[in-house]
Amino acid sequence: NTPSNTPVYMRRALSSSRASGRALARRHFTTASSDDVIVVGAGFAGMYACHKFRSMGLSVRVFERGSSVGGTWYWNRYPGARCDLPSLEYSYSFDEALQQDWEWSEVYPSQEELERYANHVADRFDLRRSISFDTRVTSATYDPDACRWAVETDSGARAVASHLILATGNLSTPQLPDIPGVEGFAGRTFHTGLWPSDGVDFSGRRVGVIGTGSSGVQVIPQVARSASHLTVFQRTANYSIPARNAPLEPEAQAAHKARYGEIRQEALVTPFGIAKYGSPSVSAFEVSDEERQRTYEACWEMGGQAMLFAYNDLLKCADANETAARFVRQRIREKLVEPAVADLLVPTDHPIGAKRLCLDTDYYETYNRDNVTLVCVKQTPIRRIDPDGVSVGGERHPIDDLVLATGFDAMTGAARSIDIRNSDGLSLADEWGSGPRSYLGLMVAGFPNMYLITGPQSPSVKSQMILASEHHVDIIAGIVQTMRAEGHRSVEAVAEAQEEWVGHANEVADATLYTKASTWYNGANVPGKPRVFMPYVGGVKAYR
Repeated sequence: NTPSNTPVYMRRALSSSRASGRALARRHFTTASSDDVIVVGAGFAGMYACHKFRSMGLSVRVFERGSSVGGTWYWNRYPGARCDLPSLEYSYSFDEALQQDWEWSEVYPSQEELERYANHVADRFDLRRSISFDTRVTSATYDPDACRWAVETDSGARAVASHLILATGNLSTPQLPDIPGVEGFAGRTFHTGLWPSDGVDFSGRRVGVIGTGSSGVQVIPQVARSASHLTVFQRTANYSIPARNAPLEPEAQAAHKARYGEIRQEALVTPFGIAKYGSPSVSAFEVSDEERQRTYEACWEMGGQAMLFAYNDLLKCADANETAARFVRQRIREKLVEPAVADLLVPTDHPIGAKRLCLDTDYYETYNRDNVTLVCVKQTPIRRIDPDGVSVGGERHPIDDLVLATGFDAMTGAARSIDIRNSDGLSLADEWGSGPRSYLGLMVAGFPNMYLITGPQSPSVKSQMILASEHHVDIIAGIVQTMRAEGHRSVEAVAEAQEEWVGHANEVADATLYTKASTWYNGANVPGKPRVFMPYVGGVKAYR
């Protein structure tokens, strides 16, 4: 449901894309364009898919709901938005000249730089001629006689193709909070995942931020600098590590590029596809307390995700995890002036790393400011949102603007929002009604010639996403090439193989600490969504 006062840019992006009337399973469009491949989404995965299949001599049509390329880095324009992986690794590897020519300016790329990079890639490889922008795919139906997918869009454009590729992104469907009165708020409302392209001025405004996950941790310090007062409504305290972002020195960039091919290969044999951190080989209890303390100190000073790579059992053994968590909790307390505020901000209800580890710049220090108030809503939830404030318990907090850092319907939300139906009339949304099931995160049994890029039960969000996207596109391209060479018209995941893979993915997850937290990894942030742990956490090396 979209609040009635939601700005136009947010209403359009949040409006339901389900067709009001259910389509028949077999539908033929006499006026539809015909292509070999239809790609839904022009983020980094969709752009590479477009380039890859065109380079194979295939006709490709890409539909993108945004006005330009970039996916998550097109929509998430909020102040402070930044990738939490190193820029030299969070980038394409498919073209040597591209990775040598592009100069990154910072260790961790900002949203602005990633959007420039995406546009550069689109222009460099002339991708825009294959992309229909400002176009949302509303339905896709499979014709088993023709072995083709028929696609409809909200713009009236229709297309059919032999292969349907969902490059819809893992974090692309913003989640609005289910709070009474939110639709009646009279001030300005912004969602971090749908930020206005022309920015927002909070000068002299009383601002409320709901949510303290990765987006909240980044946006809160920025808003606090200009707002007259900032009130943060926190349900769950999260672990956040200093990013230690800095300008990327030319010498360091040149040295990295001199070994780019080698570094890319190193990334493929690591747990999360990130060469910078390598693969830990020692248990936290194989070293002395003093050595472990020194290691954690070094990881803290290094910043980024280094803490999770200190030892090989931090995400498997609760006692080992606690050694790192205890260290980080102490460092958090050292940053805060008021002990009562520290008590609210120090996480105590989940292992470190079980939720996505946040990276920040001055996040905790922001709560030492006189114009910032922290309100815990875990034990006493937000009662309602009034036209000019937020009521928690018996206290009302006046605000002029509301920022929703409430995350996404992760991993499945975008695909389920499209009315995708197979030849039996079964929708993908219904097939996933009890939780997503896929073969390798690539295909779904019963849905021929339809492919997922970084779908559930693949490393996806627990890996370097561009690396994961390139891997999946290359696999799909290999399948399509084999089909064409051998004269096959359709391909489908075997149901038994899918069940075996889902069972394996669940078994791997159950052997870790990831399942010990309520998180968007298992859909806990979306009311009514089945609790299923979605990423594959066996590691990039094992998955490949």
